[in-house]
Amino acid sequence: MIWDELTTLDFEGIDRKIPVLFVMSATEQHGPHLPLATDRLIGEHFAYSLQKKIPNDIIVLPTMSIGCSDHHMDFMGSLTLSHETFISHVEDIVRSVIHHGFTNIILLNSHGGNQAVGQVLVEKLGNTYPGVQIVMATWWKLGGSELGMLNEGGAMSTGHAGEFETSLMLLIAPHLVRTDKYEKGKHSKTHPWAEGDMLHPPKIALYRSIMEMTSNGVFGDPTHASKTKGLEITELVLENLQRIVLDLIKDTK
Repeated sequence: MIWDELTTLDFEGIDRKIPVLFVMSATEQHGPHLPLATDRLIGEHFAYSLQKKIPNDIIVLPTMSIGCSDHHMDFMGSLTLSHETFISHVEDIVRSVIHHGFTNIILLNSHGGNQAVGQVLVEKLGNTYPGVQIVMATWWKLGGSELGMLNEGGAMSTGHAGEFETSLMLLIAPHLVRTDKYEKGKHSKTHPWAEGDMLHPPKIALYRSIMEMTSNGVFGDPTHASKTKGLEITELVLENLQRIVLDLIKDTK
């Protein structure tokens, strides 16, 4: 089900234990070859694909399309919210959903810069609403170790606008991918303990803007991307996301 395609009367017959999914994304640069909407399109791709698989077991909210992207603002076109505004926005939406009696909320994250603030939201909302199950899932973590099997570019190829995001965009919106503009990330080295990508997160957090990390806005290697890989990533993510949905329904408080 799609939340804003329902009528107010439709809600009368909906079981309130059905999980409500809220995509948290971003509008920001993704190098010279991907559009600003990349994170939103990827998040919605997973949400709507899941809804097609289990239409009666999930409700998808309108997407939050701007996230915490201060670290991308050196690149033209990027938009950002402050952490405080982001938290308030998500809290208000979730509070509205809970007001209508729903007890399972999934925050589906598709932007690296939303991870820390998303964890804060899980803790705040979980404490405020003890009768509600609050979950945050970031899509590349949902893929698990099996996602690593798809990695052809090796270490540091799966970061921002790299192998995985580009593969998904070739599946989702190939007309928006500038394949003639592919560039490997122009990475700037830092301390070994602060290096990492989607599959191998850094051991220690060190703040660096994207411009400090890579001068062309790409962290990774899009040259290993393919539509086939995008489909394989999708299947892995959906399998694990569906499991979460069904577990929440079974384990409703």
